[in-house]
Amino acid sequence: MSAEIIVEEYDPQWPQEFEKLRARIEATLGPLAAAIEHIGSTAVPGLAAKPIIDIDALLRPDADFAQAVSALSLAGYEHRGDLEVRGREAFRAPVDSYPHHLYVCLAEAGEYLRHVEFRDYLRRQPEDAEAYVTLKRELAREFAADREGYTQAKSEFVERTLRRVRDGNIPGGASVS
Repeated sequence: MSAEIIVEEYDPQWPQEFEKLRARIEATLGPLAAAIEHIGSTAVPGLAAKPIIDIDALLRPDADFAQAVSALSLAGYEHRGDLEVRGREAFRAPVDSYPHHLYVCLAEAGEYLRHVEFRDYLRRQPEDAEAYVTLKRELAREFAADREGYTQAKSEFVERTLRRVRDGNIPGGASVS
């Protein structure tokens, strides 16, 4: 993927697009899914983002992952493997759908929780959300078409934020749950 990284102003259509995608994924996975969450910057009202919806589907602890892959494949998703993130499997969206990334998370993996915690934190802390947008815009200019470099460069901010959340070191005494 070498397309230019573009961070757009918040689009109020993103939540509606997620709901359409969620319904499709829920119908596809059925009882295999414990939860389907809108994550990433498009899930934070007012936050500028790359115009691609990020979705985590958490499998039930007793779900058969191979069955989930099969169902998603029949729905047009392409399984891309874990992309070096253990416990989280990536899927390329069908070509006829709104641009999105789908990640299927195994119940015992912490990736789903990390995504939800970070999203919820940014929803409650507008100053840090704005700092994140500023960083993303700077990195989009710096890394232009290097998506891997862009993502890696953001990771320090994300990890530092998650450490603060887990340590209870949140401005204004807010809690994330």
